[in-house]
Amino acid sequence: MKTLKIFVSAILAGMSIGFGGAVFLSVENRVIGAALFTIGLFAVCTFGFHLFTGKVCYVFQNDRAYALMLPVIWIGNVVGTGIVALLYHLTRSAAISEKAMALCQVKLDDSLLSLFVLGVLCNIFIYIAVEGYLRNPHEPGKYLSLAFGVMVFILTGTEHCVADMFYFWMASAWSAKAILCVVVISLGNAVGGVLLPLLRSFTKQEAVRVGSAR
Repeated sequence: MKTLKIFVSAILAGMSIGFGGAVFLSVENRVIGAALFTIGLFAVCTFGFHLFTGKVCYVFQNDRAYALMLPVIWIGNVVGTGIVALLYHLTRSAAISEKAMALCQVKLDDSLLSLFVLGVLCNIFIYIAVEGYLRNPHEPGKYLSLAFGVMVFILTGTEHCVADMFYFWMASAWSAKAILCVVVISLGNAVGGVLLPLLRSFTKQEAVRVGSAR
């Protein structure tokens, strides 16, 4: 039952990011689109949905069962983004599929190394956004963390695996190469997500040692 609840929550997270991706594709101005994309991560953080790129950041701070749930969350995110894409394909808004195809083609033409590194960089920003939302004691700071984190990862051209799932669904561009690209990006997101938490833990330990030496 717990696994099912997490899976449903992951579907809702995928849908949330799908809505963010849809609004990004619907506006001409990239800056405005990046700002409005924040609705996706806002919904995930506010309602506590299970998003792979957010949850993977805390894998080393939890037990083995938490890590085993990550593939379930990833699959749930795939399903959620697919549901949103399907809904849009049933409407006149299906026209955004052309923009989605252009985005997907860039990813398909890129090297796997490039996609991996861009995935790493993306989840550094996602960690900053999520951790800022969770830890910032001031309400405006929470939401600015989400906005800045999302806008920076989009405007710098990094790769978010769940957003990319939506784009591939929207463009009807899934293929063996597309799946490989999303998996590589997901691995990059995982590395980027744990990078800052591990470094923060290391610096805290060093600070304690320095304090003890004094």
